[in-house]
Amino acid sequence: MPGPLSGIKVIELAAFVAAPSAGRILADLGAEVIKVEAPSGDGWRVTGISYLPRFNKDENPVFDIYNTGKKFISLNLKSEEGKDAMHRLLADADVF
Repeated sequence: MPGPLSGIKVIELAAFVAAPSAGRILADLGAEVIKVEAPSGDGWRVTGISYLPRFNKDENPVFDIYNTGKKFISLNLKSEEGKDAMHRLLADADVF
């Protein structure tokens, strides 16, 4: 069953807790949330791996808590290609 935000496109350029949590809530409510990450990835991808009990890159609940339901893209926003790709994503986004 589609959520109340079905049909809403959100572009997320955020890291660490508050903003990714908001994006997770929007995704839970049915929005299409596309998280833009640097080529090195979101910091939570590796942070949770060092917690006890030990997790691996395929099993990292610390990252999943903030990012379940989202789509991901890695862009180098310092390059022209990355900037162009970001502008294309934003062209039809409802929320940034």
